[in-house]
Amino acid sequence: MGNIVIFGASGQLGQCFKNLAEKEGIPSIYFPSEAEANILDADALKKVFENYNPSYSINCAAYTAVDKAEDEPEIALKVNKTGVENLARACAANDSTLIHISTDFVFKGDKSTPRKEDDPAEPINVYGETKFGGEQVVEALLKKYFIVRTGWLYSEYGNNFVKTMLKLGAERDELKVIADQAGTPTYAMDLASCILHIIESESNEYGLYHYSNEGIASWYDFAKAIFEISGTAVKVLPIKTEEYLTKAKRPAYSVMDKSKIKNSFKIEIPYWRESLVTCIDKLK
Repeated sequence: MGNIVIFGASGQLGQCFKNLAEKEGIPSIYFPSEAEANILDADALKKVFENYNPSYSINCAAYTAVDKAEDEPEIALKVNKTGVENLARACAANDSTLIHISTDFVFKGDKSTPRKEDDPAEPINVYGETKFGGEQVVEALLKKYFIVRTGWLYSEYGNNFVKTMLKLGAERDELKVIADQAGTPTYAMDLASCILHIIESESNEYGLYHYSNEGIASWYDFAKAIFEISGTAVKVLPIKTEEYLTKAKRPAYSVMDKSKIKNSFKIEIPYWRESLVTCIDKLK
């Protein structure tokens, strides 16, 4: 299997990998700090590859502030495309397989059938555009890569919708949550586990894949489930997107078809609500 290096190790998904590595006793998986492994610093990347000699490089580093990206397009592009290009070039020079995390936000979200990998990407916000730019440089520079698109990530770590709802639910009697945007809540621990399974399989079925938990939900459904599972007494009111205006437009429907990843790697994906129970139990 060789050495594995996690870039963006301090983020939500990076911390999930750390948790799994400790729990499952996975050897030779390294979590360098951002100062040591900054994807915007080509010289730093050169040293990381010299020091760790990774067979697999997992890129969890990203600019993910969707609304803020509308005001900071240059910074978002730098991290999500230029940084990815730096890492892809380093992987190419060192014969390291890159596993790059992308997003369901590369889709326009104007169709109500789950998106497949070969469906056209039509991002409708800066974040989606820059993440799609990152995908394109990986495909242009590397032969040995897995791009894994995901969405609606949450876990015990970092800032995410589950933790925000639990905080607001403890402070308020009533919350309004958008009910006309559909996607799939995805437990970051499940995603990390899937990626480690791909590495352990030593597969060379390189390319683009979709991963999220099973099922479909609106943000309203997701919030209701969070409060039901956690036993939080708060009234949740469904609202339309136009009632809660944000800087960045969101896809109305960003559910992804996972057939390819399930068939290629013989994996079973948990239903989103089951994984939410697991996460909330851990948060308690």
